[in-house]
This record gives sequence, C-alpha cells and structure tokens, in this order.
Amino acid sequence: MKILHVITRSDLGGAQSVVINLANSMCSDHKITVVAGEDGPMWDALDDRVAKMKIEDIVRPISVLKDIRAFFKLRRLYSSIKPDVIHLHSSKIGVLGRLAFPKAKIVYSIHGFDSIRLAYRKFLPLEKLLKNCCKAIVVASDYDRKNAINEGVNKNLHVVYNGVETPHKEPQLSLPGVKSDKKTIICIARISPQKRFESYLDIAKLLPEYEFVWIGAQEQYPNLPPNVIVLEGMPNAKRFIQLADLFVLPTNYEGVPIVIIDALSYGKPVVSSNVGGISEIVLNNQNGYVIDNNDNLFAEKIRFILEDEAVYSSFSNKSSEIFFNRLTIKKMVSSYLEIYEI
Repeated sequence: MKILHVITRSDLGGAQSVVINLANSMCSDHKITVVAGEDGPMWDALDDRVAKMKIEDIVRPISVLKDIRAFFKLRRLYSSIKPDVIHLHSSKIGVLGRLAFPKAKIVYSIHGFDSIRLAYRKFLPLEKLLKNCCKAIVVASDYDRKNAINEGVNKNLHVVYNGVETPHKEPQLSLPGVKSDKKTIICIARISPQKRFESYLDIAKLLPEYEFVWIGAQEQYPNLPPNVIVLEGMPNAKRFIQLADLFVLPTNYEGVPIVIIDALSYGKPVVSSNVGGISEIVLNNQNGYVIDNNDNLFAEKIRFILEDEAVYSSFSNKSSEIFFNRLTIKKMVSSYLEIYEI
C-alpha cells in the first residue's frame, strides 16, 4: 500500500510523534511518504526507508499566495506518487489537503479537537463545511468524538488512541543539576500560555522538598525557584521521564497528550489538568489524578502519591497496565490499518 502522510510543521509535537510512529512502524510493509512544510527535527526521526518531501509553501499561518502554491504542489504530488491512502494531520493541512486530494482516499486526523473548538474557533465553520470531503475523520479520544458531534462534525468519525513505543531503560542516563536524593517531578512541553508554566513554578514553590524539571523551553528563564530546573527542548526528551518519580501537566486544553502516554509507558503516575481526553487514560485514584487548575490541589495530589509507597507502587503498576492494554504503537497501527482499508 502506498501511504502519503501530510502535516504542516516538522517540529516534535504530538501530531508529529504520531506521524513518526506510524511511518516508522509501517515502512517495512508499505511504501510511505511524509510531506511537511519546514525544516525541523521530525525529519531526522523518520526511518531511512520513509520518503521525505518538504514543500516550503506549507505554512501554519494563513497566507493566500503560499496556500495557493501549496495547493497546486499537493495536486502535482498526488499525480506523481499516486498514493492509495492520504493521511492528513493537523487542521491547516486538513483544509488544504481535503481541497487538493480525492476524498475517497483521505483519512484526516484531528490531533485535539479542543484546539479548534476552543483556541481557534474561527476555523470551525471550515471543519463543518469539509466534513464530508474525506472517507474518515479520526479523533484521539471519546471526549473529542462527543464534542465533534456536538459541533456538527458528525460524519465518518473514528476514535483511535495514540500509541508510543515500549521504552528501553537506560541505566546510565542522567539529568544535569538534578539531585539524586530528592524525588523528582517532570513535565515535557513547549512553554506557552496553554501549558501553564507559571502554575508549574507556583506548584514547585509549594513543594520545596521535591525537584521539578521542565523540558521544552525556547529561552533562558532567570530567577527560578531553587528546586526548579528548566531545560531547552531536545530530541527524544521523553527518555528522561524514566529518571522522574511523577509526571505533571498543568494545561488549559488538550486532546490526549502523547507525552502523558509516554509517562504511562514508563509506569509513572500522572497528575494533570482535567481537560480533553486525559481522564480516559489517567484514572482518578488509580494511576494518578485529573483535577481542576488549582495549584494547591496539584500540590496536595503530588504529595499524596509520593509520600505513600503503597499508593505509589499501585499507581505505577496501573499506569503500566493501561499502557500495555491500550496505548502501544501496535494497537494504534492496527486501528489505522482498519480505517485505511475502508
């Protein structure tokens, strides 16, 4: 099968992780091409057997001239490689791709419907207008499915939970500046208003007995609390989760974040904001907590998990169980293959 993946950006966000995992897992049995619109670390993460193509006119902001050029380049690309399946990722390319390609071959993944429903609601009319211009629309949680239906995007909907690789432990791995005698909390995310970085700092101030690490900064942050370490984003940052005791994600909106699935793959308890579909994989009082955006409540739940060894062990085991039962790459690939063959 010839499968064409098209995504707007080539950084290392959640949508790109899905593209990488699908492409690398399927390239031994299928002919895979990945197209995106910029230079970024995604390209280096793709298997050498995956064909890679950059179209510079594919950009995230609306640009009439570039969008028109991108449209025609996508049309020519389709004529050139004649894919059996065209898998579109992210809302911007979801619009361009559904206009450029034949709908009978298109699978469109919305990686977090709340980003459209809440943050970029002005694009919701386009989603409604184009909802029939593909053979399948895939969302990452039942939460997103229900919200899509409520907003009128109610045709050919499928739920596929994202999956990640089963990680390998690295005994020699270390994080600069982290004190080995303290329990460690970690968050991996781009710093933006969505991710509530200031709340993370305030939670750390409430819990001076623990180390707090944030990976994903784009700049230096002076005057941090003494128990906080902030590092720049880096390839394969998820591997540092194994060095932490707990994963924490304060956030304003999400789908089902890949980074939380990564945390479960390492058997880590999670404390997160109760947004998006997170509550479908982080179960209250079983493998963590999904809670309101209240710094004191975050601190309370973190302390409760870390100060009771029996609770910590139980939560950790449950995280591993949820991962292996529902969130592996193998399960994700199997679900997508069923949709590709519709």
